[in-house]
Amino acid sequence: MDIEAVKNLDLYIFNYLNQFAGKWQILDSVAVFFAKYFEYILLFFLLAFLFKKFRKNFFIVFQAVFAAILSRFVFANIIRSLWFRARPFMEGNVNLLFLHDKTASFPSGHASFYFALSTIVYLYNKKWGIWFFIASFLIGVARVFAGVHWPTDILAGMILGIFTALIVNKFFKKFKKYFR
Repeated sequence: MDIEAVKNLDLYIFNYLNQFAGKWQILDSVAVFFAKYFEYILLFFLLAFLFKKFRKNFFIVFQAVFAAILSRFVFANIIRSLWFRARPFMEGNVNLLFLHDKTASFPSGHASFYFALSTIVYLYNKKWGIWFFIASFLIGVARVFAGVHWPTDILAGMILGIFTALIVNKFFKKFKKYFR
């Protein structure tokens, strides 16, 4: 698949999802909730996971937060500094559901952060991990629906987050005795 085909598919998926924004207040409210606020509920569940078995889960939560921060605030920012991609609302007429800074959109910081978190949780607890992945996916789709990200921003953030988490997990397992 060539780069032009990817751009066309990206635009097609974006337009398909974003066309429904601004038509039904309840759908818009749900999308804004998932795009802007649901992440706090996900972090609350991470804390609940931590306190479920504090001694056992502290290492997991520390690892998850470390991977998420590394993915979002280091790797995603490096990519953004090397390649600026405008957000959809900066390029044309879109149905924007909330105001957002005119920062680079690729890769999605939200997706990289929450998919890194989800991956670490999944590696230690499949049941919780699946729920975290579903929640991360909903956050990503809602951000496309709301007009602040392209689908490939979310996909790249997802890949970056998962890849970062796998590397961090490998590192932590290798040096596990020093972290306990």
